[in-house]
Amino acid sequence: MDSQEVVLLPKLSRVAVCGGTHGNELSGVYLIKELLKSKREEDGHQPMLVLSNPRAAQQCLRYIEVDLNRCFSQDALNSPLSNSAPFEVIRSRELNALLGPKGSADSVDLVCDLHNTTANIGLCFITFSHSDWISMHIFKYLQRCIPDVPMRYIHFDLPPDESYSLDSVGKHGFAIEIGPQPHGVVRSNTYTTMKNAVQHMLQWVHLFNSGTVFEGGLVNVFTLVKHVDYPRDCNTHDIIAAIHPELQDKDFCLLNPGDPVFQTFSGETILYNGSEALYPFFINECAYYEKGIAFSLSRRSCVTITAVQAHRDLSNKR
Repeated sequence: MDSQEVVLLPKLSRVAVCGGTHGNELSGVYLIKELLKSKREEDGHQPMLVLSNPRAAQQCLRYIEVDLNRCFSQDALNSPLSNSAPFEVIRSRELNALLGPKGSADSVDLVCDLHNTTANIGLCFITFSHSDWISMHIFKYLQRCIPDVPMRYIHFDLPPDESYSLDSVGKHGFAIEIGPQPHGVVRSNTYTTMKNAVQHMLQWVHLFNSGTVFEGGLVNVFTLVKHVDYPRDCNTHDIIAAIHPELQDKDFCLLNPGDPVFQTFSGETILYNGSEALYPFFINECAYYEKGIAFSLSRRSCVTITAVQAHRDLSNKR
């Protein structure tokens, strides 16, 4: 494709900003509450604002029964619903009805879901696509508007039907994940970064819908390769090591074979035994202990994105 060619895409008529999908990730919880205070019902250009898991947010818990952000695959959304279904499973159906249905012409045009992590990742976009020009152009725009915050674009390589997070309900979608911030705590600098990111994201949408041409370019993409669990006792399954001090807080720093990754509780060092150098992220994320993830490993690539412009007469809304 000619690098100067402009791809015409439908306008983003309906945008949703969600927070509190995990109820103890407080930047998103408080930002949604703050935005709701100033929302003017008569302003049709404002985004839909959603507190995703209000019950968990009220109790400052990640979730009540099951992880809401794992409930949005097509199988999960369409499986029979029993009388004893967990609260989050029921809530996922409500959110799918509000923002979706997922995969349909009626789903909202863009979902931005707000998250915090205890890991030292800066600001990350997490998506299930490395060819969604809308998400990638918004990311590129934020990089330019907030240059003092390290940003990465993370790609989880799953088919649309298997994508499991809330942001996958929209025609386009991504999670904004910012850290480090302890769960159950809100830090003003993290909150402000998230607020600025959302404001610039909405500014991009406004400019795009107004006909602005956004030039193409290059985006570094970190694609998930695998998750790595903590070393465990073969009998009790208890972890027997912590993240090594030389790896702690080194998210997105290249991890080479032979580098230290764990330190056992008896003081021994365990080295990375992979066959290739990869980029770790979500290192020592608090919420992932229950998921058996000490850190994730990714491979970096450079993706060329095309220039885009909103089609004057084309809308996503059917």
